Amino acid sequence: MATTGGRSVLFVCLGNICRSPIAEAVFRKMATDNGVVDKWVIDSGATSDWNTGSSPDARGLACLRKHGIETDHRARQVTKDDFMTFDHILCMDESNLRDLNKKASSVKTSKAKIELLGSYDPEKQLIIQDPYYGSDKDFETVYEQCVRCCKAFLEQHS
Repeated sequence: MATTGGRSVLFVCLGNICRSPIAEAVFRKMATDNGVVDKWVIDSGATSDWNTGSSPDARGLACLRKHGIETDHRARQVTKDDFMTFDHILCMDESNLRDLNKKASSVKTSKAKIELLGSYDPEKQLIIQDPYYGSDKDFETVYEQCVRCCKAFLEQHS
């Protein structure tokens, strides 16, 4: 899946309509701005199948737009193939981490390093809380966490 000498990252949350599409869009913009987007395969997915095919939450899209970022992502569930093709799977909370590790254990040739995206946060906010039942301010918090974490992740892996 990844190009020769390339790298790949999959951002994951529960439904793939709030946190992970924001992280994906933020990372894609950072990689583009740093001139390395062609060296990366970048995607996002869900641990659940609840929203498959859906666009990201309108509040998340509005938050991204406010920061000059667009996305045309459609929600999808994480597949067994993802564990074999992605170098990094970065998720948002402990529940995502448990679900992903459980799924990875059934994949014999899993190569993905599964981590919390928040483990890269210089401000040590380990968990990126689901803003779905929150306000626009909660989406902004997710955005800010994603910016900090994606910047640190990109710096460590470029």
